[in-house]
Amino acid sequence: MGSWAVVTGATDGIGKVYAEKLAKIGLNVVLVSRSPEKLKAVENEISAGSNVQVKTVAVDFGDGNHIYERIEKELQGLEIGVLVNNVGMAYKNPSYFLEVDREDHAKIINVNIFSCVMMTNIILPQMIDRKKGVIVNISSASAMMPSPLLATYSASKVFVDYFSQALEREYKDKGIIIQSVLPFFVKTNMSKIKKSSFFMPTPATYVDQAIGTIGVASKTFGCLAHALQGFVVQGLAPDWLVDYVSLKMHIDIRKRALRKKQK
Repeated sequence: MGSWAVVTGATDGIGKVYAEKLAKIGLNVVLVSRSPEKLKAVENEISAGSNVQVKTVAVDFGDGNHIYERIEKELQGLEIGVLVNNVGMAYKNPSYFLEVDREDHAKIINVNIFSCVMMTNIILPQMIDRKKGVIVNISSASAMMPSPLLATYSASKVFVDYFSQALEREYKDKGIIIQSVLPFFVKTNMSKIKKSSFFMPTPATYVDQAIGTIGVASKTFGCLAHALQGFVVQGLAPDWLVDYVSLKMHIDIRKRALRKKQK
């Protein structure tokens, strides 16, 4: 396997922990994210805790196609064995489709979908040449069913899941591991969860379990707690109940956000 790992969305949450874990097993890491200040802070943390090289690339994945030429130049000459497509963007709060600005719809598509396609397109060829490599794509449990009030976001995560599954079938005989990860709620800045629990773990707890599924499962909920939730949603609860609970939950969150905004 190559000596470098590339992690997008690497400055907090799940992406940051993947980068830290991969560094601890001896891989040099490339951190790709938007904020130079946050990238530097994570670089310093990893360098202090691991004897590996750390490289940072500051780009905004919401900016569209032109950023990838620069990313490709920054990665040139690196033997990359692991790619974690983690960068993601969600709604500020659950919202009806027409309440979301067009620019935000476009950014969600660029960040969640286009980044996954383009980063894979840049890095996969060298993995095929070496006949080994790992690509981990972070989807979402919202890809399991239509998510009203999160329409564009949840649909983008369906893309990530199906894209991963299709590529896994295309390239598994080339020695490439491609995994789709579908987390439920994790205590991150994006989820706005303030307190962790068994079913809403910290990123460290989640990634500790998720990273152990690489090479074992091509599609995973990542941890035991989320696998249990997935079993209930997919195997036990009727579709009408899942739809009802999802809609009611998102409407309630929207109402609370609007009340908070009006104060």
